[in-house]
Amino acid sequence: MELTASKKAVAYIRVSTEDQANEGVSLAAQDARVKAYCTSQGLDLVGVLRDEGVSAGTPLEKRPKGAELLKVLATGGASHVVAVKLDRLFRNTLDCLANVEKWDKAGVGLHLLDLSVNTSTAAGKAFLQMAAAFAEMERNLIRERTEAALSHKKAHLEVYNHLPYGFDRRGKLMVPNLTEEAIVERIKSLDATGVPMLRIAQLLNRESVPTKRGGKWYASTIRAILLNRLHHDVIL
Repeated sequence: MELTASKKAVAYIRVSTEDQANEGVSLAAQDARVKAYCTSQGLDLVGVLRDEGVSAGTPLEKRPKGAELLKVLATGGASHVVAVKLDRLFRNTLDCLANVEKWDKAGVGLHLLDLSVNTSTAAGKAFLQMAAAFAEMERNLIRERTEAALSHKKAHLEVYNHLPYGFDRRGKLMVPNLTEEAIVERIKSLDATGVPMLRIAQLLNRESVPTKRGGKWYASTIRAILLNRLHHDVIL
């Protein structure tokens, strides 16, 4: 059942610099698809807003035509928003759901052509929520796989990300740096006697003890060393 009787629609299309040459996401391709969709659905297309060379990471309200889209909706100029893909409009799924919730309360439906979603119907809204849930699950699975791979590298002393204090690189492996290892032991000893992390950092700076990258010591630097399990599982 339609949640709004209005048939006025506004379409939004966007390309980033990288997207412009990709098949299916050019402005011309998106323009043709949204117009054909509106015709097939009996929607009165009042305008096609085009953001060119705008990154998906830019919030909708910060984009020139994105801001215009929100203004059109706020003034009641349209009750339907049409886009080819979710990522043309929103930064991520959570951003999408937050906006869709506000639009739903205002009687505005969202049409995403790639998902065949129309949130002006109960079924379309439910499908978008399920799609968002699966997208969130996929992000969590990727995060879990990344964490598992990182744990494996640490357990086998394989180089990961930046080289931690107390180690040098030998090929793909990390080997203890004896000079830095002694500093780590001193840091742990001072911490065990109750010396604040800031005081430890100040002490090392006064003694001109170099950090891994040659900068100054900070309480956060000391904290990172104390929390790194490598200094407990390997050095001790």
